[in-house]
Amino acid sequence: MSFFLGLVMGITVGIGLIVMFVRSENSRSKRRSDLATTIAAFARMTVEDSRKILPSQLYPSWVVFSQRQKLAWLNHHLTKIWPYVNEAASELIRTNVEPILEQYRPIILSSLKFSKFTLGTVAPQFTAYQEWRVIVKITIIYCLNQLTGNRIGMRQGLKKGVSIIEPEADGITLELELQWDGNPSIVLDINTRLGVALPVQVKDIGFTGVFRLIFKPLVDEFPCFGAVCYSLRQKKKLDLTLKVIGGDISTIPGIADAIKDTIENAIEDSITWPVRKIIPILPGDYSDLELKPVGTLEVKLVQAKELTNKDIIGKSDPFAVVYIRPLPNRMKTSKTINNQLNPVWNEHFEFIVEDASTQHLVVKIYDDEGLQASELIGCAQVQLHELEPGKVKDVWLKLVKDLDVQRDTKNRGQVHLELLYVPFGMENGFTNPFAPKFSMTSLEKVLKSGADGIEATENGNSVMQKRREVIVRGVFSVTVISAEDLPAVDIMGKADPYVVLILKKSDIRNKTRVVNDSLNPVWNQTFDFVVEDGLHDMLILEVWDHDTFGKDYMGRCILTLTRVILEGEYKDTFLLDGAKSGKLNLHLKWMPQPIYRDRE
Repeated sequence: MSFFLGLVMGITVGIGLIVMFVRSENSRSKRRSDLATTIAAFARMTVEDSRKILPSQLYPSWVVFSQRQKLAWLNHHLTKIWPYVNEAASELIRTNVEPILEQYRPIILSSLKFSKFTLGTVAPQFTAYQEWRVIVKITIIYCLNQLTGNRIGMRQGLKKGVSIIEPEADGITLELELQWDGNPSIVLDINTRLGVALPVQVKDIGFTGVFRLIFKPLVDEFPCFGAVCYSLRQKKKLDLTLKVIGGDISTIPGIADAIKDTIENAIEDSITWPVRKIIPILPGDYSDLELKPVGTLEVKLVQAKELTNKDIIGKSDPFAVVYIRPLPNRMKTSKTINNQLNPVWNEHFEFIVEDASTQHLVVKIYDDEGLQASELIGCAQVQLHELEPGKVKDVWLKLVKDLDVQRDTKNRGQVHLELLYVPFGMENGFTNPFAPKFSMTSLEKVLKSGADGIEATENGNSVMQKRREVIVRGVFSVTVISAEDLPAVDIMGKADPYVVLILKKSDIRNKTRVVNDSLNPVWNQTFDFVVEDGLHDMLILEVWDHDTFGKDYMGRCILTLTRVILEGEYKDTFLLDGAKSGKLNLHLKWMPQPIYRDRE
């Protein structure tokens, strides 16, 4: 009997222990889950959330809600030495800026010079940029490493709020934001071509921008860097007032805007990144710090689609402005396509690249208003560091109203580009289909510059004397295989589709047979085109529905010949533009026959 009693008690106690263990584990798991949820909630908290939970008077004095490092110490000392900075910098700026103003002088002016230039009594104020970029080593750490032999970690020498990136091993880069609401005394002596002399005062300057300071190269003697480079990394705001002394500047229409544009161009050309000014600290050769071209960017402006209509009567007359640096002599303008919201340009431009890591290509689409100022339809940009050197990138870019405000929900259209970044000194195995010295008979060879009458320079640039332009001639074979998911346009929910093939530049046309009662037609028809200039021609494929008494448009595809020239042959599927659905299956082949002609 005692055996059975002990057995029952043992089982009961065992089950009780198991239940207690399970409940303990469940409770522990729940506490851990609640703790994880709480930590996650704290991680998502913003500064405003923290302020709501705990009043500001309860925080310690060392807690500061700021995204920027305070530079009160720098601003204090700058204010003290500003009178001396004003004396030293005013004449220096005047001497350097005056030739640039003359370079960009508007055509309506015969001369543009300073008669007075001082920076005034108000010193600018610095605040640390939200991302201080410190490249590789802080000077003090570098010096300690060199002088003591110790290896002090980079993060040991930084305060909170300072970001670190390490793209190169011998320099330090800081970015500081400058704000200046100055009271300068600047007077421009202006002479118009009408013989009118105007003393124009520049006053009430409000400027905000981000300056980049580069300490490079780092050396093992104090102050541990050889030179300082400075540049305007980003211009956020520039407001100024122009006033004719003893008169009204508005009496001469357009003069105020022309002067402001000239000042903007002078700032862009003289100090805006990648332009930089170099101040030697230690004796040495710092020519490697000077601004130098590093490559070229080939841009093919193909087309745009679904542009916003800016005209009340008819459609917009779009044209494009393309640039890397917004200087008049570096901006390219396309031709205007009248009365069209889906323009096709197929134009090619070339740009000099000076810093592929920070520069970007900007495309702005305008509506031509004739004698009035053109109206912006939309703009887009491409970061050059996103391009793979030596590879053609085909992109569709969504147009926005403002490049600084990317959250634009309105559909302003898209622009189609082909981009090719070619660094200087790239190996000859690279094939550049845009280059005038590129031979299509061998996709692995680039003709030597001397054969084309090009004089090469030491830095990789070349001065064009007289060169031969490659005319990419060949046979372009297009096989229209099939279409899929075409939109129904007939009453019975079917269509009788056929494809019209158009070689745009030479205006050669062909068309497939009609396939009756099908939304997924199969043609398998091949067409050969003799192309006289492949790099500047394009293929347009239009899909139509055949009717007894007419035809209905169903959509189109627009293709440049760049890819087929590079690859020789490929098969791909292309979506129809201007249609709710549908795509074409094509097989393309290129057989080159290059010819040459002298180009002045």
